Amino acid sequence: MIKPIELVIFDCDGVLVDSEVIAVGVLVRLGAEYGWPLTEGEAIERFVGRSEVVNNALVAERLGAETAAVWGKRFHELHAEAVDAGLTPVDGLPEALDAIDLPVCVASSGTHEKMRHTLGRTGLYERFAGRIFSATEVEHGKPAPDLFLHAARSMGVDPSACVVVEDSAPGVAAARAAGMRALGYAGGVTAAERLAGPGTVVFRDMRELPGLIAAGAGYQG
Repeated sequence: MIKPIELVIFDCDGVLVDSEVIAVGVLVRLGAEYGWPLTEGEAIERFVGRSEVVNNALVAERLGAETAAVWGKRFHELHAEAVDAGLTPVDGLPEALDAIDLPVCVASSGTHEKMRHTLGRTGLYERFAGRIFSATEVEHGKPAPDLFLHAARSMGVDPSACVVVEDSAPGVAAARAAGMRALGYAGGVTAAERLAGPGTVVFRDMRELPGLIAAGAGYQG
């Protein structure tokens, strides 16, 4: 028997705040500056949804550890500038949150510092304060299940009673690996076909989210 949903776990970037398009633009810019030409599609496939540690390792493998350190510093600076210049919540997200009457939390590949900045800039931080989990707290980031299992354990909810709202391929893979239902948001930078898979419902408008959750995430096994 399928358990009713007791907890909604949100990714942050690209699900709560419209920051993935910023990150992709910064990655393409840095690639051009440091000798790793990246298209937007390549940046999405290689970097989006993964932890800072993993992404830094990718850059180090390609360009060397010294360049990776400079790249990481520049990424933080340029990303922060763009966030301050006009980051907004994902379209329809505030209304969706207002309509969800279940416990919610955040589980992101980003650091706590980054989430304080992005969620604070968009007025969302207080909605989740005390229920925000980062990949820095676990051994393995997405697509491993560690972060989502850590969030569920911290919230006192069985993984099978959780649904994850994600916008990246590593994120939905992590939800599946954790034994959780997944809702793949395809209204951002990741194509719908990269989110589709077992136990996953793909949707394109955040205004659909409360209905999908109320329907048990449309999960068919």
